[in-house]
Amino acid sequence: MSDTLSINIKIDNRIYPLVVNRKDEARYRSAAKRLNEVVASFKVNYPDKDMQDVMAMSAFQFVYSNLVLKEAAEQATLISEIRDINDDIDDFLASRVV
Repeated sequence: MSDTLSINIKIDNRIYPLVVNRKDEARYRSAAKRLNEVVASFKVNYPDKDMQDVMAMSAFQFVYSNLVLKEAAEQATLISEIRDINDDIDDFLASRVV
């Protein structure tokens, strides 16, 4: 059985055929659903904007959110590394106490 699957993703009533890994199908469908929700929201909130503007604003929102998540992940990694260093210092100082 193939690990890939052909699916059709609908974004703002346009169909986009994709070949995806079977294990990722639900994630692709969820992403399309979320994008359609954001697009619909921008259409309601900015009825004077054309589709190019709506899609650009949607893309910007997703990229911004992605950057926020990456920064949070980097901070979590840094905090973990600092804790490891602190533990190493504590262990070293505890071994030096006579």
